Amino acid sequence: MRQPITNNTQVCAVIGNPIGHSLSPAIHNAAIEHLGLDFVYVASRVEDVAGALAGVRALSNFRGLSVTIPHKIEAMRHVDEVAEVDRSIGSINTVIHEGDRLIGLGTDGPGALKALRDAGVEVAGTRVLLLGAGGAARALAFTLARAGVASLELLDINAPLLRGLTADLRAGTGTAIQEAVMDDAALAAAMARADVVIHCTPIGMHPKTDASLVPPELFHPGQVVFDIVYTPLETKLLREAKAAGCTVIPGVEMFVNQAVLQFERFTGAGAPVEVMRNVVLEHLQK
Repeated sequence: MRQPITNNTQVCAVIGNPIGHSLSPAIHNAAIEHLGLDFVYVASRVEDVAGALAGVRALSNFRGLSVTIPHKIEAMRHVDEVAEVDRSIGSINTVIHEGDRLIGLGTDGPGALKALRDAGVEVAGTRVLLLGAGGAARALAFTLARAGVASLELLDINAPLLRGLTADLRAGTGTAIQEAVMDDAALAAAMARADVVIHCTPIGMHPKTDASLVPPELFHPGQVVFDIVYTPLETKLLREAKAAGCTVIPGVEMFVNQAVLQFERFTGAGAPVEVMRNVVLEHLQK
């Protein structure tokens, strides 16, 4: 049973625009109720990011924020402290209110890394192919580079975006980086080299669930394929990779893990992971 709201109740929120679709309140409040914590988590549509963060700073019982599209870059400009890796990525998705300070951090990259490790995949020393060079790919690329991958290969159709990420990785990490503008030949060559393939584009996301970026003949047995798309739960890419003998990791694991890491920073309590995962699965299966 939920604890009653009191003068001591700590408040957390997810901010974005739009925000009505967010599953974050359902996930976090289920975990709060399960543990009987004196917290509450709400959603708020925000246009004025600076004003929202000033409000958090001013309210002693406001513990923190989850930050979603389109505010992940802007939010970083209004906090007092950001970890080096998140400065390299250029965005944050979490704000923690500690005393009179706001601490910004990202949980997308660590959440993805945890999903890989939970599946028994240790990325150190592996050759990783990232399909896409947008915000999610940036978070994963810097996290993977710091986890000791042997190499990162980046493919995207947007050449300036691709060159920007490559330059930032080469400046900020010692990892071997290779890039190519995506076409059929580049994709086939990169797939043949990759131990781990991570798909970071919207292709295959609901409602266009019959699409996949990778032709099924390019998968090979033993390859690890991770699709960060989580609607549907099993994308066409994952279905075809599984049929080819690959180890597959669904995007829902990254989604749950990033929320778990946020919850633990907000509350200081160990997250009830299965409770949180079941809430996500229940909503997505509808």
